[in-house]
Amino acid sequence: MNRRNFIAAAAGAALAGRAAPSLFAAGAAKPSRPPRILLRSSWQSVNIGDIGHTPGALRLLELHFPEAEITLWPGQLGHGSREMLTKAFPRLKIAEGGLDAKGRPTTPALAAAWADADFWLNGSGSGFPGLPQLAAWHRATGKPFGVFGVSTDPISGIGKDRDPEGGTLESLRARAAKLPPTHLQGDMRWVLDRAAFMFCRDTLSRDYLKSQGVRVPILEFGPDAQLGMHLRDDARADASLKAQGLEERKFICVIPRLRYTPYYRIRNTKRVASDDVKDAINNRTTEGDHAKLREMIVAWVRSTGLKVLACAEMTYQVGMAKEVLVDPLPADVKKNVVWRDSYWLPDEAASVYARAAAVISVECHSPLIALANGTPTFHVRQPTDTCKGQMYRDIGMGDWFFEVDETNGPQLWSRLSAIQADPGKARAQVKTIMAGVQRLQRRMVDAVRAAMPA
Repeated sequence: MNRRNFIAAAAGAALAGRAAPSLFAAGAAKPSRPPRILLRSSWQSVNIGDIGHTPGALRLLELHFPEAEITLWPGQLGHGSREMLTKAFPRLKIAEGGLDAKGRPTTPALAAAWADADFWLNGSGSGFPGLPQLAAWHRATGKPFGVFGVSTDPISGIGKDRDPEGGTLESLRARAAKLPPTHLQGDMRWVLDRAAFMFCRDTLSRDYLKSQGVRVPILEFGPDAQLGMHLRDDARADASLKAQGLEERKFICVIPRLRYTPYYRIRNTKRVASDDVKDAINNRTTEGDHAKLREMIVAWVRSTGLKVLACAEMTYQVGMAKEVLVDPLPADVKKNVVWRDSYWLPDEAASVYARAAAVISVECHSPLIALANGTPTFHVRQPTDTCKGQMYRDIGMGDWFFEVDETNGPQLWSRLSAIQADPGKARAQVKTIMAGVQRLQRRMVDAVRAAMPA
């Protein structure tokens, strides 16, 4: 059996609950050292979702492939994320560095990690982050690799043949289906024709790549690795909630978002022409998007007498939460709304979300953190936020998913009031969703195991 057929057979057996074929012939010697994986992840630390991808992937590997040795090649480990990871995963090795003009590692640690690794695992993210480095690594080493829960949107964004306004998921799917089978070009096609597997974190990305005829043997839906994160900081969260007067299950969390992240402001870099386009869209839409959330907040407070925590998923949203969610509220409502005035790590966010009655987020990853901790959650998707929001429908969360341009405050409140009326039913729904997610997660790790070289 050749390697591609072996990978497909092993992963298929795992999904069906059968024993996978052995990597070794009968009587063959087992490896003298553990299998070694180079995980490319931790793209940035200004977003708790980009931080959380990494502990999510590490936890899934720890659960289902515990004998593997993992080396992380991070993009950025700021805001305390390095300390969080090394404390939670003491066996984890970290190799930092970049690539030179010839695609070679710029540090001895990264060069050693390239030489030692048996397999490259590309972590979750938008638009296949890590693609250039992965292409360089495979060209240099010829070693196998796979991709763990990314999204690939061929329509949305800034640039040639892209739509800066984005669209609903239905419109993105319809437009992607009309693209010619030669639309995918360059390193993306080259890499996917050589990958052991490609798990897309949404079915829209998967179906687009299938229509492009890429030759990867396993091309399937596989959820964002954030859903595997188990880290919590209960002590910090409890102290914060106590100081803010927030009682367990007696508050909701609400997270805002601009339609385009203002990275030039976050990173203090020079504005470019595309920033003008993004800022114009943000300026035109921010008030309308968040007025709907405020209507929901008003209804929640006046109907229940309970509280709200306005908080952030990205650094820039700390101030934004006050400006667009808290300050415009009427006085009788505002007294029940707490503004979190600082950024946090995903472990503390997880502990807070676990204690909330519900989490309502325009950002994409806070709902994933909430689900993993048993809390009902809404994702209110903006049309510019790529196709990744499809993952919520794919995991069975359609009732709690909203297109911001197709919903309003009373509709959000109607769904939220149903959760408040029967929280047990809502939390049981979360358990059902997560049970399905966990089966898919096991499938993903089994594909990693099957793809390791003998």
